[in-house]
Amino acid sequence: MIWKVLAVSIFGAVLCLDRVFIQAMFSRPIVTAPLVGLILNDPYTGLIVGAFIELFWIDQLPIGGHCPPNDTIVSVLVTASAIEASRLLGAMPRGLIALAVLITIPIGLAAQRIEHWFIRVNGTLAKKAVEDACHGDTRSISRGHWSAVLRYGLASWATILVALPAGIFLLSWGYPRLPSAITRGLDLVYMILPLVGAAVALNTIHQRGTVPIFCAVFLGASILFGIIRGA
Repeated sequence: MIWKVLAVSIFGAVLCLDRVFIQAMFSRPIVTAPLVGLILNDPYTGLIVGAFIELFWIDQLPIGGHCPPNDTIVSVLVTASAIEASRLLGAMPRGLIALAVLITIPIGLAAQRIEHWFIRVNGTLAKKAVEDACHGDTRSISRGHWSAVLRYGLASWATILVALPAGIFLLSWGYPRLPSAITRGLDLVYMILPLVGAAVALNTIHQRGTVPIFCAVFLGASILFGIIRGA
């Protein structure tokens, strides 16, 4: 498991870099979670988690100065912790995924604050880059650029490396000890999460005629997930 945690933390940190550096949309939950699931030989769980998180924060876009919650780290942690905990438990109950989402969302909000700090630091680096440009010091500009990328990548890696083992332990140790009433409630949360995400997504739709399209896509995706699960 140690090697899996290391592999997922490194891969997750690379995906997090897409949020600030590459920006090719690999950091979106619908992409991140299935990729992590593929690494851990459970792409179906990755698809489910990716759909949940993508819909849940679909209205939080990095537009202008707005820094959304770090849904990339949440996707990595929920997917990996749920998969590894289910292997320790010998089963993947639906409530386990719901519990993973509930305990991991605060980490995404904490990572959002860390990103705010990086934005302020990068503002200072940008001013220094302007001064270096006035002096023609291109090497200093390059060093500042890569140091900012490296710091963000290391912070993402450290966050996942610390939070993932803790999440696996909490899920594998805590879930079997929960009262049956709470586990039934978590099963209900699992069923409600897509509805909450759909409500958030529908709230972002303002163009005429797009609601039926969204509903058709959502229904088609649900059927596809069921077919994949049955296979």
